[in-house]
Amino acid sequence: MHFEELIKLIKERRQMLKVTQESLAELSGVGLRTLKQFESGKGNPTLQTLQKLADVLGMEISLQLKTISRHS
Repeated sequence: MHFEELIKLIKERRQMLKVTQESLAELSGVGLRTLKQFESGKGNPTLQTLQKLADVLGMEISLQLKTISRHS
């Protein structure tokens, strides 16, 4: 998933749940400025920050290994 898609998913989920940026920041322990920068595509949040936001929004972030094709 590309970063832009992740931003869109988190922002849409927040709006769907009718949670303000201020409330999400407070509930997740993420700074309001950090959240606003993230949602505007200007921030560079850590995985820990993304996890905090996802937890409050009832989302799960997972990592998976890419399938590597080998050329002989």
